[in-house]
Amino acid sequence: MKILITGATGKLGTKVVETLLKSVPASQLAVSVRNPEKAEGLRALGVDVRQGDFDRPETLDTAFAEIDKILIISTDGDNETRIRQHTNAVEAAARAKVGFIAYTSVGNASKNKLFLAPVHRATEEAILKTGIPYSFIRNNWYLENEIAAFQGVLAGAPWVTSAGAGKVGWALRQDYAEAAAAVMTGDGHENTMYELSGKPMTQEELVDILGTVLGKEIPVQQVDDDIYADIMKGVGVPEPIIPILVAIQVSIREGSLEIVSNDFEKLLGRPITPINKALSQIVNEISQL
Repeated sequence: MKILITGATGKLGTKVVETLLKSVPASQLAVSVRNPEKAEGLRALGVDVRQGDFDRPETLDTAFAEIDKILIISTDGDNETRIRQHTNAVEAAARAKVGFIAYTSVGNASKNKLFLAPVHRATEEAILKTGIPYSFIRNNWYLENEIAAFQGVLAGAPWVTSAGAGKVGWALRQDYAEAAAAVMTGDGHENTMYELSGKPMTQEELVDILGTVLGKEIPVQQVDDDIYADIMKGVGVPEPIIPILVAIQVSIREGSLEIVSNDFEKLLGRPITPINKALSQIVNEISQL
């Protein structure tokens, strides 16, 4: 049995591989990365490091050869680029005749109105067309996505949002990684969909817990989308990024990330990291930077 992880030097991929190495012999683990030199540490541990570029399908044929299970971790970039890249990966997996494809999707992908959702719908559809047993690991939202806002709060700024009463199922990236690893090593995950979400909460609820962790009151400014965009511009967010941040706020406000599920606990065999503990961990990491 050989398991391959794509994007293994990325933020999520690194944690998935680290988790797998705790229970899987390195000789049974392969990684597909764009730049193999970034994975030399894994090679030194005995992991099979392969060069695979989602923009060069011919490299994927070699990277995915003789693989039993593959975890395709979604890439970064604009929607059109990501759909092309993911489709290349799925088609290469089919050519390699892998026995199982897991994919890191987004919550409620088939109906989600989040601007990123079309990428995940297209990828899920491509995987279904292969007829290969699959698992769609539908991740809600990484708590680490809010690090810039946490840094602002630590510097004395208020929490600014235009998400209104919209709720998000935040959880630590480590919990998502361990859930993905469980899918790759466990039995009975063929043709499954897992909605991985922490307890949905509003911005105010998250900030209230953050305030308790920090021992101070944190003001929350609810603004409209235009003002939110102006504030982001004022704090130095690059112009091309601002529409993306606004779109995320809109999607949250419209309920795209308000997903209630106990699938996390099913995969982990434990509750996810409590949000206060998770926030304390992130704050400590920020303080050490």
